[in-house]
Amino acid sequence: MNKLKSALYRFMYGRYGGDQLNTFILVLTAIVMLLNIFLFKNGIVSVVIWVMLILNIYRCYSRNIYKRRSENQKFLNLIAPFTKRKNLAKKQSQDKDHKYFICPSCKQNIRVPKGRGKITITCPSCQTKFDKRS
Repeated sequence: MNKLKSALYRFMYGRYGGDQLNTFILVLTAIVMLLNIFLFKNGIVSVVIWVMLILNIYRCYSRNIYKRRSENQKFLNLIAPFTKRKNLAKKQSQDKDHKYFICPSCKQNIRVPKGRGKITITCPSCQTKFDKRS
């Protein structure tokens, strides 16, 4: 077993491996595959599934690490507003004493005490003022 493990390490040396974009492509492929099995039953969708799987494998075993990192960074920048909102909602559900807002100017998370009525919030980083109800 040790020889197999070291052979796998040698094979993967210098290759990109997995990242968030690969995980997204794999999950999307699984969802499309299930939809194709139960709803579409279409040959064209099967070809799309195969293309997505091949793209995932290609990205994983690629030696062009700089380009794969660049692709992943573009993907992360694309989904950043959604993950920021999700993290803000998670913080809001865990903290019952404060309310969280996003600065309209610099997009920083701001925590204010709950139950103060309508207040003017000043962003600590860009000094933008905006009114919200706490």
